[in-house]
Amino acid sequence: MTSCTRIFLIGLMGAGKTTVGRALAQRVGLRFLDSDHEIERREGCTIATLFAREGEQGFREIEARVIEELTERDGIVLATGGGAVLRESNRKALHGRGVVVYLRASPDELAHRTRNDRSRPLLQTADPRTRLRELFRQRDPLYRETAHFTIDTGRPSAAMLTHLVLTQLELAGVVDPSRAPVQPGSRERPGRD
Repeated sequence: MTSCTRIFLIGLMGAGKTTVGRALAQRVGLRFLDSDHEIERREGCTIATLFAREGEQGFREIEARVIEELTERDGIVLATGGGAVLRESNRKALHGRGVVVYLRASPDELAHRTRNDRSRPLLQTADPRTRLRELFRQRDPLYRETAHFTIDTGRPSAAMLTHLVLTQLELAGVVDPSRAPVQPGSRERPGRD
């Protein structure tokens, strides 16, 4: 059982929010949600299609409604879209309703991780690396303002990154240490169901 029933992950695209969020939710027994996936489910189309149809402003309106609703749900780990922090109402909802973890990665690392991903509308430019540097410069202060914890992601595996996040949450008393993670590469801990 966790001490906190709402954990929110923020950061730029490619930071690992969905991968880490899914693994973290499994480890601590919470439900995993991804705001972008929820938007796609509700709208019946991809984020890229929504951007093309509604423009970024229209997409941000839809995103704000989804963030408002999802941040009120209990028992979740929520991975947010990279631009969720652009709206003050989203920042307030995230920071005030749960524990926010900023997965921070350098623009160069993000460019490497997203180099073959054609589903990210903001990176469909001639120079995605420069675009990521611009986004990082604009959003990093907003992520820091919103977050309770910042984890520099570097290059660890998804399992190790999940372990880092979980350890930070345990040390802060957010997650009950009796729900300690399974060590990467090992089976269940002795004594667990």
